[in-house]
Amino acid sequence: MSIFTGAGVALVTPMHADGSVNFDKMKELIEFQIANDTDALIICGTTGEASTMSDEVQIECIRFAKEAAAGRVPVIAGAGSNDTAHCIALAQGCEKAGADAVLLVTPYYNKATQKGLILHYTAVANSINIPIILYNVPGRTGCNIAPKTVAELAKVKNIVAVKEASGNLSQVAEIAALVGPDFDIYSGNDDQILPVLSLGGKGVISVLSNVAPKQTHDMVMHYLNGDTKAATKLQLDAIELISALFCEVNPIPVKTALNEMGYAVGPCVAPLCEMEPKNLETLRTALKNYGLI
Repeated sequence: MSIFTGAGVALVTPMHADGSVNFDKMKELIEFQIANDTDALIICGTTGEASTMSDEVQIECIRFAKEAAAGRVPVIAGAGSNDTAHCIALAQGCEKAGADAVLLVTPYYNKATQKGLILHYTAVANSINIPIILYNVPGRTGCNIAPKTVAELAKVKNIVAVKEASGNLSQVAEIAALVGPDFDIYSGNDDQILPVLSLGGKGVISVLSNVAPKQTHDMVMHYLNGDTKAATKLQLDAIELISALFCEVNPIPVKTALNEMGYAVGPCVAPLCEMEPKNLETLRTALKNYGLI
């Protein structure tokens, strides 16, 4: 049940000024991504601002993206929640909307023990038939999936991958050692794509891909095809831009970057707000140095 190899974009959700979804612009972004070799679309994740959407809007975004992609690349739906019953309902709604897989962040705020994580993810997995990617980002959730817990969850038929955004490469290595080759590992950090690939990773779920999809795809593919020199150059060339894309909380900088590039994706939804002027200049400089504006 492997979902994709390469670079999947954690797509921003373009908004009108009133906070409603700009579906015409979403179609444009999807076409831009596919034309530049993006390998998967991740819709309504953290970067897609799912936390400020109703379930109905979130599911409509998945349905729209699936129709727009038209089978050219898989569509992976963000469907995580800190309430297991809610997560089940949302995952089922995304499956009905046509999602090829779901990305499920760990329960946040109330958190969970490792036993609780196993119960949570297993319950969701048993409620749907499509593949699940675990999403470990303790910096945002306050909850870490331990390697042994990942290994236990990997025994569940349709839990097939993890997006590892802990930043802890030792943890990634331990996961890789425990799960074996049939369980996929994706980097959740754009500055660690190559290190994760070197530990057996299958690719990245990327914020950088929003603005540099071709380069991010090529970085992964060069590495997997054995051209580590070309892959390393692409990773290092992007470091300044990656840093700028995270100089404020994601997705504020990446949405701002797309607006600076002329894509008119609109504002973030409150409580996310406009960038501080100093950080905006940092972002503009990085975009210029990378040749995007």
